[in-house]
Amino acid sequence: MRATIGLVMLAALAGCQPAGEANNQSANVAATIEAQPHKVTLKAADGVTVHGRYYEADSPKALILLFHQAGSSKDEYATIAPRLVEAGYSALAIDQRSGGGLYGPNETVASDGAAMEMPESESYLAAQKDLEAALAWGQQQKLPIVLWGSSYSSSLIFRLAAAHPGAVKALLAFSPGEYFDDKTLIRKAAAKVTVPVFVTSTADKDEVENGDLVFKALPKNDTSERIVPRRSVHGSSMLVESKNPDGAADIWQAVLAFLGKVAP
Repeated sequence: MRATIGLVMLAALAGCQPAGEANNQSANVAATIEAQPHKVTLKAADGVTVHGRYYEADSPKALILLFHQAGSSKDEYATIAPRLVEAGYSALAIDQRSGGGLYGPNETVASDGAAMEMPESESYLAAQKDLEAALAWGQQQKLPIVLWGSSYSSSLIFRLAAAHPGAVKALLAFSPGEYFDDKTLIRKAAAKVTVPVFVTSTADKDEVENGDLVFKALPKNDTSERIVPRRSVHGSSMLVESKNPDGAADIWQAVLAFLGKVAP
């Protein structure tokens, strides 16, 4: 389908408030604390420690694994993951070894920057091991799993899904393309992905062409969607209001509608 589109202060305050009001405030603060993401560390197959942040929903419908774009980190999802939690999905955002400080510190790069010394295309492929570690962790949570990638990682999720048939429910790919030396690598992987896929990109000519090539390689699936919003920016950043103030709301509507179909 193609479319355009502080606890101490609380205790002190409780003493001078009605009991019911104080209890409600305590409950609200407790809920806020509970909703804070948890730090997670994973171990990739080659021994690299992968740092992540887990956002846990009450009675989650699914677990969404969030992977960032080049030069970025898990903080790319600092505003996106809480919105997913509100919609009923738990989410894990990781720092891949190929990344940087676009949104905030990349702890995996800081602790093991070996991939940063590689040519860009090689470092992207090396990050596949980090995605594999996240998927292995996700499978332990006993929830349906959705893969979500941004730019180069939105391409890698096709390889991840193809290598683990039956392990994931759906994919969301934000600005995918053939970012590697083998310019057919992702299309070959996409051809093996039978679950529903959401593909979106900016209206930039090259991005549209790249996204179309990947989408057309997918086996036919009536639930899959190809979206090219009128207003957008590269990768998952298109859902960050400060980066895409005029377009984020429409894209969110499409994303949540897709998730509602594949992980209701």
